[in-house]
Amino acid sequence: MIRTLVVEDDELAARAHAEYVRRLPQFTVVGLARSGAAALHEVTHQPVDLVLLDMNLPDLHGLEVHRIMRARGVEADVIAVTSARDLAIVRGAVANGVAQYLLKPFTFATLRDRLTSYAEFRAQVSRAGGSGEEIDQREVDRMLGDLRGGATEQQLPKGMSADSLERVIGALRTAAAALTATGAAEAIGMSRVGVRRYLEYLVETGLATRGSRYGGTGRPEIEYRWRGAP
Repeated sequence: MIRTLVVEDDELAARAHAEYVRRLPQFTVVGLARSGAAALHEVTHQPVDLVLLDMNLPDLHGLEVHRIMRARGVEADVIAVTSARDLAIVRGAVANGVAQYLLKPFTFATLRDRLTSYAEFRAQVSRAGGSGEEIDQREVDRMLGDLRGGATEQQLPKGMSADSLERVIGALRTAAAALTATGAAEAIGMSRVGVRRYLEYLVETGLATRGSRYGGTGRPEIEYRWRGAP
């Protein structure tokens, strides 16, 4: 069994990610941590093989947690699970040896593919290490290719595209105030019905919040706000 620690500051997201991991027979969840300090406590006080590590934690950045882990001799592998899309963070994660980088929001199928690829990589390394045989460049490339093999376009609900999702996310993150589906649609040039579906998906995956806007007469409008936005 691959002992997995879920590190996520949002309680609902942490529970969802843990439940996703528990669905896979090769993995077991050994703990949930809501902060960098809690994550470091967990990995130094019990055996952990894999850490699903959020980058935006309330006390330490995920890259700093990873650096401290290595400084303490913790060899657990790390998969970054985050909404951070900054190129500098992605480069830092790669430079620090993060095994995979998974962007929120994602479905169970997407995480399943990443974890399945990781499990197969571990199995191959174990077999090669136990044989006492040397491997050539082609074998190294194949093993690393299997590890990254799950990093294809994330599987979104039918009829949704990653490009349109990015456009909706961009509009929501940069908005000065909460947006209605109509406002978001006008900002990015998509249909209101289509935009609302993406907005609801972001709410379901924990990246956005939904509220009501009251004003005048009639029914209140539904508005959406990027989680963490003022």
